[in-house]
Amino acid sequence: MKAISYSAYGSADVMEYGERPDPKVGPDSVLVKVRAAAVNPVDWKAREGYLQGALDAVFPVIPGWDVSGVVVQPGVAVDEFAVGDEVIGYVREDFLSRGTFAEYVAAPVRTLARKPLSLSFEESAGLPLAGLTAYQVLHRTLKVREGDTVLVHAAAGGVGSLAVQIARHTGCRVVGTASPRNHEHLRSLGAEPVEYGEGLVERLRDLVPEGFDASFDTVGGDALRASAETLAPGGRLASIADDEVFSYGGRYAFVRPDAADLAQVAELAERGIVTVHVDRVFPLEEAAEAYRLNQEGRTRGKIVVTVDWEAP
Repeated sequence: MKAISYSAYGSADVMEYGERPDPKVGPDSVLVKVRAAAVNPVDWKAREGYLQGALDAVFPVIPGWDVSGVVVQPGVAVDEFAVGDEVIGYVREDFLSRGTFAEYVAAPVRTLARKPLSLSFEESAGLPLAGLTAYQVLHRTLKVREGDTVLVHAAAGGVGSLAVQIARHTGCRVVGTASPRNHEHLRSLGAEPVEYGEGLVERLRDLVPEGFDASFDTVGGDALRASAETLAPGGRLASIADDEVFSYGGRYAFVRPDAADLAQVAELAERGIVTVHVDRVFPLEEAAEAYRLNQEGRTRGKIVVTVDWEAP
């Protein structure tokens, strides 16, 4: 099969397009013909070796954890999916090797849900990791509830934009940090936009003088400090970007594959409650350029890579 892979840690220059062996299908996995795979910041961080302390790399590594595609072969013990089913998945294992930037991926059923019919394959590819992250942090870590005032950092990004939509659906007031060019987009999602950068704490306090009930940090550093300084008494703080959150009494979150949670996120998309904005689409052979663009950190929504496809 055609795939993107790398044989050593490094920049996007180490990524190569070429032939890799077809994946083997375990008893509780299905073989998915990939239609699209989304780029996430964690992908290039893994490629540059920042996750060595948590995940072993079995080189050559095919990157990518997000996928949308079609089931072409169920494992012998699988009855959840059949040939022809359209699926989405957050296909993360406990090591780096067998990712989604390929023509095929063998995906454990615990990582999959049915693709929302209302979303394209490109949109659906951007839903699993970002949507699960937003859903799990808001509902399991921060435990937001109707009436809460919630701060979301980088609210126009992949995770942030979905967090805004899910929090609004829960009945929360949502304030989101973003560059001015994304403020109108945030308003369309139901958030009150605030420009990040110098003076952020003062702007947040002017807007929400009583403090935030919950704060969702996706950036770290100054954004995390601003979150801690603008919490209401008893407010909850979570970060997916900076383990310094512990020093502020908050919690660090790392998204987990969970079929039931992913099905919930897919249902929200099916009902039109959450949407996925696809910023750019690249063919598989240009995946390295997609990663370079993502690493610049100015993406609205998701960057997606597509795979040439013929019906099985």
